[in-house]
Amino acid sequence: MTGPVDRDAARLRLQIGEASAALLRLQGASPAAATALVRLVQVIAAEAARTPRFAHALASALAATGETPTPAAPAPRKAPAARRGKRAPGPFDPFAAFRDGGEIGLREKLAPLDVEQLKDIVAEHAMDYDRLAMRWRTPKKLQDRIVERVKALTTKGDAFR
Repeated sequence: MTGPVDRDAARLRLQIGEASAALLRLQGASPAAATALVRLVQVIAAEAARTPRFAHALASALAATGETPTPAAPAPRKAPAARRGKRAPGPFDPFAAFRDGGEIGLREKLAPLDVEQLKDIVAEHAMDYDRLAMRWRTPKKLQDRIVERVKALTTKGDAFR
């Protein structure tokens, strides 16, 4: 007996075959367009496989066009000790929050975030100029660093206005 996963895999194989046939027909009419389209699909598929956030955004965009993709489960957040390499993007843009609500509004948006999410913001916006912030373990210190850098970078050049 085949389960839903087997049926989904078979359906996907069929759709890939149909897409392949369409690309081969396009190859005869316009080789450059077929090659460009294949490369585009490869890049999108590779990024969606690598980045759950992108896969979810892609699924949402396709759902808006009438497709009904299966929703991707959010990836579990890694433990701090297991982190290696590039960090995840921050949960929001601190510069936009500062622009909208000032320092108080920014601090209100930062308050519920955990240390890892605050470090994501610091890393994304290169706020660790002295290479200390990524070692901090207290949310208050990280929040202060973010507010300090956002204020400094937002008001930079005001003397010339």
